[in-house]
Amino acid sequence: MFLSNVWRILTEPRNAWVQIRDNDWAISELYARVIIPLALISPIAGFIGTTQFGWQIGAGTPVKLTAASALPISFVYFVAILISVYVIGVLIYWMSETYGVQRPVNRCIALATYSAVPLFLAGFFQFYPVLWINFLFGLPALAYAVYLMYSGVPVMMEISIERGFMFSSAILAVCLVALVGLLASTVVLWSYGLGPAFVN
Repeated sequence: MFLSNVWRILTEPRNAWVQIRDNDWAISELYARVIIPLALISPIAGFIGTTQFGWQIGAGTPVKLTAASALPISFVYFVAILISVYVIGVLIYWMSETYGVQRPVNRCIALATYSAVPLFLAGFFQFYPVLWINFLFGLPALAYAVYLMYSGVPVMMEISIERGFMFSSAILAVCLVALVGLLASTVVLWSYGLGPAFVN
């Protein structure tokens, strides 16, 4: 049921949101059956892509990471995804008070999770980390994730489309701030020795 909603959110989002809303899933259940499997895609694909294929600019030699440096980076990447989904879900829960529609926190985390499904699945393209390929598929995934957010908020939070639009815009702003925070934390981690080591 959980992963079937992953397919349904891509093909028939309106019906999928209704079904997701009507199921009262525990946060632990949501993590075990949906979030963790989806969150593993990008770190595993990125590990394989950066160590086996590498990336290149122009006609230069592909640049690869050593497995010893790529493994901890991939692990931190995975943990960051798990934390980010939870934090965004909690922030949705917190912001819902402003709109007078506070819903259970597990529903807010489900909203954050299923809205990000296209971004999770776009992680498969990290198997072959060519910039233009990731850019080509990443932008439509991002656009569809935004669409899912805007279509899902009115259903999940049970508010009008107009109020849902405002709420969705606030959530999107929070997500952008979270992204900046993740980038900043990457710089900090690199300074503490978690930076990449390249294959000679």
